[in-house]
Amino acid sequence: MRQLLSTFGMAAAIAAGGIAPAFAQRDPAYQAARQQGLVGEQPDGYLGIVGTATPELQAIVNNINIQRKRQYTQQAAASSTVEQMAFVTGCNLILRTAPGEKYRAPDGRWLTRGADAPVRDARCL
Repeated sequence: MRQLLSTFGMAAAIAAGGIAPAFAQRDPAYQAARQQGLVGEQPDGYLGIVGTATPELQAIVNNINIQRKRQYTQQAAASSTVEQMAFVTGCNLILRTAPGEKYRAPDGRWLTRGADAPVRDARCL
């Protein structure tokens, strides 16, 4: 368990410093979908579709998730697995959601962020 937490801690540090800039410049269509609650952050570090997928919405989500997977793969090469990197980043992305934005809780439900902290996996640091 200590090894897992150590790996997650290292991955968290990398995620906080390295992946956030990659997502700083967002597609306006992605921003609109996010603001409308059509997409949300998931605990696995990938973007998800909250309701019914349209071809346009699926294309936006696929594009973002491909970019994220590329980042996770590059960042994980030195210290952890892609899955660990994605999980830690998912924890951080959910934490950074703004009130009114959607995110997926550990039990699989889509929730809307309120003023309180989001519900996250107990393994999130």
